[in-house]
Amino acid sequence: MTEPTSSRPNILWYCTDQQRFDTIGALGNQYVRTPVVDQLVHNGVAFTHAYCQSPICTPSRSSFMTGMYPSRIHNTRNGNESFPESPPLISKLIADSGYRCGMIGKFHLQSSGRRTEPRLDDGFSFWKFSHAPRDDWSEGHHYADWVSKQGGDLNALRESEDRVPTELHQTTWASESAFEFFAEHADPKQPWMLNINIYDPHPPFIPPKSYADQFSSSHMPGPYFRDTDLAQQAKFFAVDFQDQIRTPEEHDAFAKQARYYAMIAQIDDQFARILVHLERTGQRENTVVIFTSDHGESLGDHGLMFKGCRFYEGLVRIPLIFSWPGQFSQGKQDSSLVELTDLSATLLDLAGVEQPSWMQGRTLLPALRDSGDFVPRDFVRSEYFDALDPHFTGGTGTYATMFRDTRYKLCMYHDHDLGELYDLQSDPWEFEDLWDSHEHQEIKYDLIRRSFNAHVTLTTDVGSRRIAPM
Repeated sequence: MTEPTSSRPNILWYCTDQQRFDTIGALGNQYVRTPVVDQLVHNGVAFTHAYCQSPICTPSRSSFMTGMYPSRIHNTRNGNESFPESPPLISKLIADSGYRCGMIGKFHLQSSGRRTEPRLDDGFSFWKFSHAPRDDWSEGHHYADWVSKQGGDLNALRESEDRVPTELHQTTWASESAFEFFAEHADPKQPWMLNINIYDPHPPFIPPKSYADQFSSSHMPGPYFRDTDLAQQAKFFAVDFQDQIRTPEEHDAFAKQARYYAMIAQIDDQFARILVHLERTGQRENTVVIFTSDHGESLGDHGLMFKGCRFYEGLVRIPLIFSWPGQFSQGKQDSSLVELTDLSATLLDLAGVEQPSWMQGRTLLPALRDSGDFVPRDFVRSEYFDALDPHFTGGTGTYATMFRDTRYKLCMYHDHDLGELYDLQSDPWEFEDLWDSHEHQEIKYDLIRRSFNAHVTLTTDVGSRRIAPM
């Protein structure tokens, strides 16, 4: 059953790509510039311990678009040929309930390598596709076509000294496409959901020069790194990752951090344009605004750059902020453990759609409304199963899982017989691996038991529904 259409809010769901949790000024980062997202934090609810279900694009996006763990829906890889026909995407369920749904930017539930990503039964009546800010597709890539129509050569601009300027940038195109969506969906009697998926701050870290010039590497704090990280990561040399183990200097990590923050500053400015439009058109009061990302970025932490099979905080912990004036709490920073599967459940709840039995998330509305009946999670999970391509992005077929409770994080690299254990209470940036600590063996084995139980109960596909006792 669904609620009457007139009582349901619009939903603006803004999802960046590869943005760490610790990149927002109002949440403690004094080096980045995010005044608009900061205002969203002040006027809404920020979940400060939100975790993705895989530290890489397709499995993470598959998970939050279905509300299920990647392994449960058999979609754990980047570069996969197809997407399962069931379960339905949450956008389809929301559209079927009476919402007009739009998608702008990256979708990435299937491979977009050497082809435009095939459409699914996704429920989107407005579709503006852009997998990446380059011109590799002969047709169907709306952003590259938009740049060409304005006289730009996207591939040439990417390699130029000035890089892609703001007026031709994918983040700007996403805002322009949003205005087009709003113009086509002006009926106040029909609610809408717009899912905007920009590519930044994803590598290769090439912000417009006008933004790059605002951030200096000499003013950056740099990565979370100790010399002992090199020996620690050497133990995991055979485990999937996109880049080699290096010192911050070898990674040029301070310069990359400056460019990463420059990309986030541009995101903030373009996000502002969309929110101003909602205010000007009188829609902000009845629009839930959500700001999040699909997963994080290593950014030099522990000698690693980019992403792959590790579960450090910078990779698996992401921003998750909700705002709805007059309906949600304001200025609340909630440290409860939450997953992006919970975002999926919350989207359905906001749309008045009953959550299907197969979904694994929990609605966050009680926490958003501070109703007192919110039950925090005891743990969160993330998983990585043969996600990277061995020929192009460094994959070695690794299988690994993360289990994090309110104090400890357990990481197991199952095909390499390796593991990590961190006490996040005393060691929040994961420098002291307790896997071999004699004093922590009982804790480790209890976490292994709990992690195994969670994996079996949450990811086992038991087949078709039961219709008879035998």
